[in-house]
Amino acid sequence: MKDYIKYHEWQIIEEGFCPENNRVSESIFSIGNGKMGQRANFEEKYSGDSLNGTYIAGIYYPDKTRVGWWKNGYPEYFAKIINSTNWIGINITINGQELDLAKSKVLEFSRILDMHHGVLARKFVAELDNGNKVEVNSQRFVSIDDTELGAISYSVKALNFSGKIVVSPYLNGDVQNEDSNYDEKFWVEVEKQIENNSGFLTLETIKTKFQVTTGMYFQITKNGKNETRVISNITKEKYIEASQTVEVVEGDELIIEKFVSTISSHNYSNNQLVEKTSEAIKRIKKTGFAKLLQNHKKRWLEKWETSDIKIEGDVAAQQGIRFNIFQLNQTYSGEDERLNIGPKGFTGEKYGGVTYWDTEAYCLPFYLSTAPDEVSKNLLIYRHKHLQKAIDNAEKLGFNNGAALYPMVTINGEECHNEWEITFEEKHRNGEISQPIYNYINYTGDKEYLAPFGFEVLLGISRFWSQRVNWSHEKQKYVMLGVTGPNEYENNVNNNFHTNYMAVWTLKYTIEAIEYLKTEFPYLFEEMVQKWKFNELKETDRWNDIIEKMYLPWDDKKQIYIQQDGFLDKELIPVSEIPSEDLPLNQKWSWDRILRSCYIKQADTLQSMFWFEDNFSELELKRHFDFYEPLTVHESSLSPCIHSILGAKIGYEEKSYDMYLRTARLDLDNYNDDTDDGLHITSMGGTWMAFVMGFGGMRAKNNKLIFNPFLPKKWKLYAFKINFRGADLEVKKERNNFTIINHSNVEVSVIVWNQQVVINKNSSINFKK
Repeated sequence: MKDYIKYHEWQIIEEGFCPENNRVSESIFSIGNGKMGQRANFEEKYSGDSLNGTYIAGIYYPDKTRVGWWKNGYPEYFAKIINSTNWIGINITINGQELDLAKSKVLEFSRILDMHHGVLARKFVAELDNGNKVEVNSQRFVSIDDTELGAISYSVKALNFSGKIVVSPYLNGDVQNEDSNYDEKFWVEVEKQIENNSGFLTLETIKTKFQVTTGMYFQITKNGKNETRVISNITKEKYIEASQTVEVVEGDELIIEKFVSTISSHNYSNNQLVEKTSEAIKRIKKTGFAKLLQNHKKRWLEKWETSDIKIEGDVAAQQGIRFNIFQLNQTYSGEDERLNIGPKGFTGEKYGGVTYWDTEAYCLPFYLSTAPDEVSKNLLIYRHKHLQKAIDNAEKLGFNNGAALYPMVTINGEECHNEWEITFEEKHRNGEISQPIYNYINYTGDKEYLAPFGFEVLLGISRFWSQRVNWSHEKQKYVMLGVTGPNEYENNVNNNFHTNYMAVWTLKYTIEAIEYLKTEFPYLFEEMVQKWKFNELKETDRWNDIIEKMYLPWDDKKQIYIQQDGFLDKELIPVSEIPSEDLPLNQKWSWDRILRSCYIKQADTLQSMFWFEDNFSELELKRHFDFYEPLTVHESSLSPCIHSILGAKIGYEEKSYDMYLRTARLDLDNYNDDTDDGLHITSMGGTWMAFVMGFGGMRAKNNKLIFNPFLPKKWKLYAFKINFRGADLEVKKERNNFTIINHSNVEVSVIVWNQQVVINKNSSINFKK
């Protein structure tokens, strides 16, 4: 754990230059706008340890799988959102010596991410080997107002010297991924052009043939006066540069404003890219840095209007939740149903930047409550668009009749994960595709989503579960063998409770959907019956039999559901007895030792308890929490949030707070020593859930919002904003008061501490406890 980020309500602050923290900081200070993202690499040259990263939504490469041996059904590639043209580069040479913080004496250094306005700033004073001292201030953003644009303001001040400063803005497409399986470079040059202070570079990915054109324009001022004069241009393969020499005297300050546009074939045809880049550069010249920044800030303030969470009395917690919200908002805008959310977003290479099973499960609630319904709906439509690929994935593993197995990892619907114990065995992911359909409809009331989108996905998944189980004569039950649950510290187990429970729930929900469609959309339902060759009587008879007779491991003595067969054969030693030097286990223990241990990576049985809490009494929830949480190492970023919510539900307020703080500051404090390769974006949705569903006790049930809030002891108050079916609500909890303010013209029914009331439009109501 690295605790070097300064506490601040609206800013992420790093003071002092510590090269060993640089990769972590590059992740933490990342910026993006839903279409592209940029790690917090330095503009000037840096020869020290760094992970350079510029990522463009939808642009990927199918990196051929590298394994020791092959198995039937193995994915042929691991898809990656690849490192793209480095657009931030501005080389600075001072009296013949390059500015490079790895080779200079850094006298002052600070880096600030302004979350309120979406702006990254950096300031440093450095002394070069030649004794020249320079002060640099940089400011950059990727616009969420005009999402094809990014901009940098970079100032260089001569503190103790006179002479020549050479300024060299460039675009460099000669990049690669550190995690390239075969050390390949994924880009080839198509065309380039550079003339004076503007130019463009067009590259194409090998295999997938995506094209991206990056345009550049810059201007230089000295002491406030235009200095953009004699430019020398340099071109190399996949590289363009413009260089200008400026004479300075001590005290002079240069300001370089560099603007870029990024246009991809994901959104335009190849023959439009240069034209669209030219149009973007014209917009830049007309608008200017100040106006671009003003428009960008305005849009960020609008986002915070609907999604902010306020805490008084705990700056660490306040900073943590806003950091999570900020990253969620800059990673996914929901405007394009072809896009989804990668576990690391646009902040690093880990997990390839592609979509995992946890996207909808952990991120959907945030967007449901803070964004228009279309944003959440597009997350679900993304999966519907991939339904045929999910059916193809299942067929590769021997399933038939339209059974669908959604991929563990994907960019285009095909499975591309190459670890056999996950690719072949982690079947619970199918349930995590079906449950968000219910979640979306339950929250929005949009039951028409079932016709046909939701139903078609549910049908394919239910057909898969029907084929994946088998009848055990020994148990006289249906069982599911050879799976891996959410707890990836155990592989190839039989009858994982969560997986079996999700299968049963999905079958039940699909049958409910059928009854709704038969009543409300009979003609459309009949069309779907014909399209999918659905034998309702035969198939639902089997589903009902599975629902009735599914085996769920149970221990009479402990009165709990067992995570899977044989779990109680392990030595049940609590995590508190593990020596601290052995943690995290995944970096200290052998895989053999982990697999034999009782230790749980993340919520597994408790994942079902969280999603389906109404099916269990509070006593049952407490009994399961008391058994499983002490065995959980929380080495998955998805773990603390679920335990925080359940802890709040059963009255473990201190545990709920501790788990919340861990999930909220997971990356800021680098809890699991893995922030250097990117942030944990999907778990940030879990952080939001931990706050709103944990502390706020919020649930949506039967067309109403339910609240059972509590205020952590350290806090003076908290407040959050949500929208629910057109009602814009502000929720505030103080020590003895709970207030809901309705800022809309829509009345809403709520239940607070079992008291049901209607909050009229543009009014508020206060509750005492």
